[in-house]
Amino acid sequence: MSYKHLTPKERFLIHHYLQEDCLRRKIAKTLRRNPSTISREIRRNTGKRGYRYKQADESAKRRRGEASAVPRKMTPERWAMVEDRLVNKHWSPDQISGRFHRDGVVSVSAKWIYNYIWEDRKAGGVLHKSLRRRGKKPNRRGRDGSGRGVIPGRVDISKRPVEVEDKTRVGDWEADTITGTRHLGAIVSLVDRHSKFAFLSKAGQKTAENVGSAMVRCLEPVKELVHTITADNGKEFAGHSTVSEELDAGFYFATPYHSWERGLNEHTNGLVREFFPKSKDLRKVDPREVKRVEELLNTRPRRVLDYRTPAEVFCEALEAVGVKSSVVSELCSWRE
Repeated sequence: MSYKHLTPKERFLIHHYLQEDCLRRKIAKTLRRNPSTISREIRRNTGKRGYRYKQADESAKRRRGEASAVPRKMTPERWAMVEDRLVNKHWSPDQISGRFHRDGVVSVSAKWIYNYIWEDRKAGGVLHKSLRRRGKKPNRRGRDGSGRGVIPGRVDISKRPVEVEDKTRVGDWEADTITGTRHLGAIVSLVDRHSKFAFLSKAGQKTAENVGSAMVRCLEPVKELVHTITADNGKEFAGHSTVSEELDAGFYFATPYHSWERGLNEHTNGLVREFFPKSKDLRKVDPREVKRVEELLNTRPRRVLDYRTPAEVFCEALEAVGVKSSVVSELCSWRE
């Protein structure tokens, strides 16, 4: 039989039988316990006022907690091994734990290593900076708001109209954000799946409010050709319901980690990176420079369009649906 700790009820009975001057062996027989268990319990938990079951139970819980607070075999030398693999080899706590167990070094869980790192951080240490998330604790699974994919009112791409996949109509847009060095500043990019026409707009910091406003600012003049918008699962798109209402369009989110579902947007972002690399602080970029890059992309002949430009295809679609002549003239001024 496996060992079981004494329960509060058993400690109460021990206290009761001791008050009745029962022998320890008789107490053990009554409780169906080994006599040594009863003797050890009384010896450990008898105070100046004798054996009291409440204090005995509290003392036992405290000792049990202290005993399990640190893995017994984790010596300072082995913690040094943990730190070496964490800082110098960039291993994760899970990798350290798994490899130590595989090599027979010591059995220590990833959770213990994380706890060690948090304690080091509280003491002013820097071990947490070697974690891939730089010390940001992972969200607990199953909680509302955990992970990138949990956005209020999120509508999955599987519910998007099937005709969007065909890329045969103008008005189905893909949306994303482009950030600079240290995520300072952001540019919102919007690309039409059929015409390849792109809108680029500075959004300041990458917040849901800023990104939503930039999207409406770009697409509102041509809302007649805005049927759907598909974005990734970044929290900057948390204001999607407002954008959807302003533009009277469906807003859908791609499957997490399925970037190919927005392949055109990813490709366009790569083109934009030629002008605004990741090392660039986008806060310092002039909005006129962003518009110049937008014009360059929209006036390039594209093989997929039979070497027509995105501006030509998109402006023809605008004229076909009767968009204001001033809007068409401004966009079509890019056509050669």
